[in-house]
Amino acid sequence: MTMGQLPVESLTLSEETRALLPGSFIALPLGVTHYQLGGPPSGRAVVLVHGFSVPLYLWDPTFEALVGAGFRVLRYDLFGRGGSDRPHLKNNVDLFDRQLETLLDALAIASPVSLVGVSMGAIIAASFADRHPERVDRLALIDPAGFPLNWGLPFRLMALPVVGELMMPLFGARMLASGLPGDLFWPEGYPQYIDQFYPQLAYRGFRRSILSTLRCMPLDDHEAVYRRVGALDRPILLVWGEHDGTVPFEYHRAALQAMPQAEFHAVREAGHIPHYERPEVVGPLLVRFLRG
Repeated sequence: MTMGQLPVESLTLSEETRALLPGSFIALPLGVTHYQLGGPPSGRAVVLVHGFSVPLYLWDPTFEALVGAGFRVLRYDLFGRGGSDRPHLKNNVDLFDRQLETLLDALAIASPVSLVGVSMGAIIAASFADRHPERVDRLALIDPAGFPLNWGLPFRLMALPVVGELMMPLFGARMLASGLPGDLFWPEGYPQYIDQFYPQLAYRGFRRSILSTLRCMPLDDHEAVYRRVGALDRPILLVWGEHDGTVPFEYHRAALQAMPQAEFHAVREAGHIPHYERPEVVGPLLVRFLRG
């Protein structure tokens, strides 16, 4: 699909449309969640939390590596993304915290679990560990958001009342899609990363959810959460792509200051999603760290 052929929101997520999607679905108090659970039931539980707009396929190489290493691995679509419902609620930390909490309960995944979050997912993972420390034993953060970002003018305008409602239906999906290559150090080598993004655009509520996240979950002001997590007695892994154009690599210093116990690894020739671009590097790091 080309940039000129972006789908419009013409479909509604239902039992019929979800039957055409891979993975599993479960009804939670705030909406149906799309997920995939793999690995032996006796394996150590690991939960993968994706970021702002790219759904669970973002974890494809990581999911396979961790399942292959014997972990019990859960990945899922945040509300508003992928095959999960788009509830008419503020897309903020409270919503995503409640989604993860009720998902773990519904799937009877015993605590504590290890959380792995990327970008906005790192904020969600750290916030969950901060709010429910008894449910988390390890925390891996990949290119975490939560530090000052240089949002472009279109996104700043979209966060404004009324203006966003006018802009999002016309330009929102195109802006998100056009920014995807910037996540990668070598975008030409990963066309599937961009192609797999488009299907979710066809389901009603995606653009509204993204707009709500822009307004209700600031991605550049969560250092206090990282400091509180840094004060917990929990092992932390911090991984950052050296060529991250979304959350600049230089912010790893602020992250380490907030979480001084973190084990830090810089990934060469990688952008904002080093686990996806360099799975041969990040996969073994995660396996070793999660095994303790």
